[in-house]
Amino acid sequence: MANDMTPEEIAALEPVESPCMLICAMDRDSGHCFGCGRTTDEIAYWGLRTKDERDAIMAELPARLPPLKVKLEERRAKRRVNRRNRG
Repeated sequence: MANDMTPEEIAALEPVESPCMLICAMDRDSGHCFGCGRTTDEIAYWGLRTKDERDAIMAELPARLPPLKVKLEERRAKRRVNRRNRG
C-alpha cells in the first residue's frame, strides 16, 4: 500500500519537542508552570503552534524559570515545616 500522505501530514505526526519536566504545577501569581515555565495556554496549544512560535516561547523560558524555582523551594520548605508542626 502506497503512502498517500503529504510531507506536511507526515511532519504533523512526528513528536514535537517540549520543555515539559513532568512537574505540572502552576504558580497562581505568574500563571507559569513550576516545571517548564509555560502558561496553561502555551501548554494546551503547544502541538498546534508553529515551530517559530514554539521557538519564541522556548527563548523566554530561561528568564521565567529562576523566580519559579525560588518560589517552588519556598513552598517545599513551608510544607516541611507544616508537616513537622502537625505531628
